[in-house]
Amino acid sequence: MAVITPDDLPKYIDHTLLKADAKYEDLEKLCAEAKQYHFFSACVNGAHVAQCAKLLEGSGVKVCAAVGFPLGAMATKAKAFEAGTAMEDGANEIDMVMNISAMKNGNIKLVEEDMIAIRKVCGGVLLKVILETCLLTTEEIINACGIAKNCGLDFVKTSTGFSTAGATPEHVALMRKTVGPEMGVKAAGGIRSFEDALNMINSGATRLGTSGGVNIIKGQTIKGY
Repeated sequence: MAVITPDDLPKYIDHTLLKADAKYEDLEKLCAEAKQYHFFSACVNGAHVAQCAKLLEGSGVKVCAAVGFPLGAMATKAKAFEAGTAMEDGANEIDMVMNISAMKNGNIKLVEEDMIAIRKVCGGVLLKVILETCLLTTEEIINACGIAKNCGLDFVKTSTGFSTAGATPEHVALMRKTVGPEMGVKAAGGIRSFEDALNMINSGATRLGTSGGVNIIKGQTIKGY
């Protein structure tokens, strides 16, 4: 098991604000906290990437853009255009949502085409794919991880945080076992305490997505999902 202290945790955290009603002052606070606590990135919706890129310029904190969020069900061309626009606006990382419907319907070809198209647009920019594990069977999680690996993605990620449940240590461990040591695994959704974060890391997560990073590293438990 990894020996992780609260001081180690910020390097794992994508400090997240993906709410539909996010105010500009909330985004300013997000970026200020990301700089103050040296979080790995600030993760926001595409419309806010330019603002956050400007606020974080020169800080060493990356800007992560959510693409196809939260359903992943738009046309591949639209998703690819969104990813390209986010990078033009200053995104250093992309978190795309897999076409979950295609996976549930067994349309593996479309799942692959979707990931390949975004990979092509992203070039060398780090690309994560959100599987929404709470909606998938064990077999579907394994298949999705294999597709992501074969398509050259950098990370597999558990959840959007907007569905029926978030990350579980069991799903993180399954994803890590499937992709092996060379890919990243990001746990997101429902990480409310330092203990939660530690459990995810010990299960194989190399990145954590949470809106409560400040409270977590201070040892405070966040109420609610």
